[in-house]
Amino acid sequence: MRESSGTNAADRPVGGGVDCGDLNIRIDRNGTWHYQGSPITRKEMVCLFAGILSKRADGSFWLTTPHEAGRIEVEDVPFLAVEMFASGCGRVQVVSFRTNIDELVTVDEDHPLRIAYDPGTDEPVPYVLVRDGLEARLTRAVYYELVARGVEEKVDGEPLYGIWSNGTFFPLGRLTDPS
Repeated sequence: MRESSGTNAADRPVGGGVDCGDLNIRIDRNGTWHYQGSPITRKEMVCLFAGILSKRADGSFWLTTPHEAGRIEVEDVPFLAVEMFASGCGRVQVVSFRTNIDELVTVDEDHPLRIAYDPGTDEPVPYVLVRDGLEARLTRAVYYELVARGVEEKVDGEPLYGIWSNGTFFPLGRLTDPS
């Protein structure tokens, strides 16, 4: 398992490299990588590509080497958090996730949790920042495991439900109706 390094592929020198345009690679909502419509089944290949993946300021995703760069399509986010680890409890609890490409990311101020809401269902959709603008969406099972470790805290007088990790409280939701 690799620890998330924080190296940004977009910051690597392209050095006269070629813009290859669209590469016909897509990462679907389930974290499966596809090339020309067919799934890439070799995990080693997916991990290799993931290591050179970057997200540009305009929100586009690129595979970048020192000599070439090409755009890829990402339906939601490039990674999934597929396993959770937690140690300690309360304010000293540390929560980490293993992604579908075997990166280990520990929730902290540099790797925060965020909750978005599905516009069609209004269901919570949890994400964790893995590195350099690249996020992982927590699978439903991992999210339920995370919620089970949650606690109530007052933040600015408002009761919130969330988790502690590395001394920081990450809200998962409100406990009262704001109206």
